[in-house]
Amino acid sequence: MRARTLEICANSVHSALAAQAGGADRVELCQQLEQGGTTPSLGTIEQVLSQLTIPVFVLIRPRPGPFCYDAQEQAVMAADIRHCRALGCAGVVLGALDQAGRVDRAACERLMDAAGPLAVTFHRAFDACPDQGQALEDIIRLGCQRLLTSGGQPTAVAGQPQLAALIKQAEGRLSIMPGSGLTPTTIQQVARHTGAREFHASAKRELAGGPPAKASEFDCPRWETDAAIVQQLVVALRRLAC
Repeated sequence: MRARTLEICANSVHSALAAQAGGADRVELCQQLEQGGTTPSLGTIEQVLSQLTIPVFVLIRPRPGPFCYDAQEQAVMAADIRHCRALGCAGVVLGALDQAGRVDRAACERLMDAAGPLAVTFHRAFDACPDQGQALEDIIRLGCQRLLTSGGQPTAVAGQPQLAALIKQAEGRLSIMPGSGLTPTTIQQVARHTGAREFHASAKRELAGGPPAKASEFDCPRWETDAAIVQQLVVALRRLAC
């Protein structure tokens, strides 16, 4: 049986380095984590790739909000995927839905074509699908290697019954990767109750900062991955019996 894998969602070069230092197996690189994550800049991708030795997957999401994308947005997503291929990323994380909340297979097929040989994860747009059983079959037919999901619930802990059902339905045709709200105190429970082998967490902490010289509309909390939390997650997974 293959070892368990920990993927860390990192929103900066600092966070990606912290994920690696803490022992993560893979990084999902994004920005604007506070808004669910969007595609990072090319500069960020280049710097992370130059400094990490673990695989880097890049989130392909052009904006916050719903996952129904028009033709121009899909063109941007395809271009970002091609840039990731050219830069040498290990994979991309993508997803698109239609107005009814179904997997937009036509849009996703175009994005998969752009990805070519890259590994592909379908992201938590899946959790907005009303018929998750059908959505899972659509994602498998697209050729995605894994699905990031909380089982349609706000957290993976709350979604454990559905996660277990999805893993049973998938029958090894792709990896179901629980994510959202995983901590060193909950990851073992989710692993035991679902049978998942891959896990996704941000392991983030809010950065402390002094009061600004002048309050403005640009003020907002800043979060970064904490290497110590990553290490705690790694230890928790290693303590599980194979």
